[in-house]
Amino acid sequence: MNRSYSPTPLASGEGNGPVGLTTTIPVEVLLAAGRTPLDLNNALITAPDPCALVARAERDGYPANVCGWIKGIYGVVLEHGIRQIVAVTQGDCSQTHAMAETLQAEGVEVIPFAYPFDRDRGLLRAQIERLMERFGVGWGEVEQQYEVLHPARRTVAEIDELNWRSRQVTGAETHRWQVSCSDFGGDPTQFLADAQAFADEARTRPATNGDGIRLGLAGVPPIYGDFFEVLEEDLGARIVHVEVPRQFSLPWAPETDLVTCYQRYTYPYDIFGRLEDLKAECARRQVDGLIHYAQSFCFRQIEDLLIKREMPLPVLTLEGDRPGPVDARTRIRMEAFLESVDARRSGAARRDPV
Repeated sequence: MNRSYSPTPLASGEGNGPVGLTTTIPVEVLLAAGRTPLDLNNALITAPDPCALVARAERDGYPANVCGWIKGIYGVVLEHGIRQIVAVTQGDCSQTHAMAETLQAEGVEVIPFAYPFDRDRGLLRAQIERLMERFGVGWGEVEQQYEVLHPARRTVAEIDELNWRSRQVTGAETHRWQVSCSDFGGDPTQFLADAQAFADEARTRPATNGDGIRLGLAGVPPIYGDFFEVLEEDLGARIVHVEVPRQFSLPWAPETDLVTCYQRYTYPYDIFGRLEDLKAECARRQVDGLIHYAQSFCFRQIEDLLIKREMPLPVLTLEGDRPGPVDARTRIRMEAFLESVDARRSGAARRDPV
């Protein structure tokens, strides 16, 4: 799927143009209100020159030691005249608060949304209702939209299975479909048609289990534009689990109600729920090694020590700062990690013959 972001200048006034999202929210509320959601992260990474958007923030005074995603989101909003954003002020990046303030100073309306740290159902429901009130919709309309999105989420879950079960889909393709579930490309009907067409085409590809090293990817989506291609095409690994993008796709949604669905979503809550999910999925997908991507200057880097302590797999931690290709040092570290995982796999096979 080669989705590209084509920025459209927005008319002034409420109800015109897309609503920017700093991360995944209950997007059903915006869709029920007839608004077009736009994941600002996706808009950044698919922009013709994402580095220019980061540079825009730095020219305006953002420090060098601020998250590249945050600076890029700021650049996207201002460069493309986005007048409204929903900012996740709890459960995502700690720097979102200050970014939202700088955007407010530029006349952008910031609508806050907060995931309760302890997953409290009542508080989560209240936050969703507050968002519903702001966009003028009720539970009936939102729940109807929730059901409308089930086929799209099921199809993306099937694409994921075509990756880790039969290798008819690459990790890069899986990742792109999963991260797109945050806003469904602004058009859920077209998204579903595209996803179904992709899945149908992928099923015609030859199925193979192969002998490649099976990798999991934990953490936020890498800011490197060719991250998956380097690992899969150049180094021959198989990325069979992408943790956070899979969470964005909410594959369990058709099985539960809307509030429970977003309560089960692990990304905005504590690391322990993420670890439980990571262990289960890595075991189910027979992952050989785990890469933990941590964005430079992000508080989530601290969680790396718990991931390395708790995961029963070799873990390589990689850090990225600005959009662009994988640098030489990171590539060398990837190669060395794959060699060590392969040696460990071979040793286990010799000790425990099938």
